[in-house]
Amino acid sequence: MGLAPQKTILCVIGTRPEAIKMAPLVKAFQTAPQTRCRVLLTGQHRELVDEVLTFFEIEPHIDLDVMRLNLPIERLAAHLVGVILSALRQERPDMVLAQGDTTSVAATSLASFLADLPFGHVEAGLRTRDLFAPFPEEANRVVASHLGAIHFAPTASARENLRLEGISPGRIFVTGNTVIDALLEATRRDVPIGVKLDPRRRLVLVTAHRRDSFGEPLERICRAIHDLHTRFPDVEFLWPVHPNPSVRPVVERLMEPLPRVRLCRPLPYGPFVSAMNRACLILTDSGGVQEEGPALGKPILVLRNESERPEAIEAGVARLVGQDPARIVAESSRLLDDREAYRSMARGMSPYGDGQAARRIASIVVRYLGARRPTRMHCPRPWSQRGQEPKHLATTLKRGQKPKQMR
Repeated sequence: MGLAPQKTILCVIGTRPEAIKMAPLVKAFQTAPQTRCRVLLTGQHRELVDEVLTFFEIEPHIDLDVMRLNLPIERLAAHLVGVILSALRQERPDMVLAQGDTTSVAATSLASFLADLPFGHVEAGLRTRDLFAPFPEEANRVVASHLGAIHFAPTASARENLRLEGISPGRIFVTGNTVIDALLEATRRDVPIGVKLDPRRRLVLVTAHRRDSFGEPLERICRAIHDLHTRFPDVEFLWPVHPNPSVRPVVERLMEPLPRVRLCRPLPYGPFVSAMNRACLILTDSGGVQEEGPALGKPILVLRNESERPEAIEAGVARLVGQDPARIVAESSRLLDDREAYRSMARGMSPYGDGQAARRIASIVVRYLGARRPTRMHCPRPWSQRGQEPKHLATTLKRGQKPKQMR
């Protein structure tokens, strides 16, 4: 009896967070039986992605380099669909995978649909239930969900979000989040931060780069850091500043005069993980940091008014504070002043996985491709048919069944 034919998996990466979260999956497919992994880089982020791929020793096979075009978001989306579709028609992979909620991900899901190729959505099911918060991420992930063939939800609540939108439960798998896989690898390496910090002072790490923080919200965050800087002379602040022109000039103008605020360029992934480990408190509007910080035992104050990652908030290891300076100062002061309050949030628990998500996803994809016949049944069907699984898939992946290693 001959070997089963090799299956080609195309992993699409656009931004730094996608590179971090897809890297463990690329590594898993490189060692999975009978799979050939190809990496397509859209270039939506350039230097930030290259650094992450170098850290994980991943070489892209296709580089679309869209960042050089400097397109507004609507033209970027249209351009990405076209160039990704051309690449898919040339590569003809057995499955396309992308992670998260960026313009690259939405474009990949649509291009896969147009190419009649199954699309697998990694980190599926995150929702705020407001299409404009965050913008355009919420719309991107909704689009990806409804064009996807198979969905890898990081948590049970993400799976429930998909189910409530009519996604067939038999095509949703709770795997944990690959960000924890990457985090554990980076923590083991213990890379130096590369910024001179005072070891006698407590460190507060700050990041703010999302579109909904631009303008007045970002200035309000800066005012809060100014107040905390005055109130806590034993605290030092590290702020890796995003290069976006809506971020860098504002932060530099308002923060550079403060002697204990260390501004630096975005840290490479390894040093950034070390900075999270060194910090006693993290203030952030980043989705990934909301997942990483709790796993490192760091209290997270989320500089947003809503979050698509409610699990950490429900567990009490993260808290929404928005961009109101008074609230940011009050919640930060409570944690910096009150040991019991701090201890209640710094519990070193993660609701987002155990570091085995990539292995689970790879196993599910291999089984899915082994079961799927060459038909168009992988495409989403009319709403009236949702919940009825294709017979050829249901025989192998029964409704709600987990892969062997997850039982």
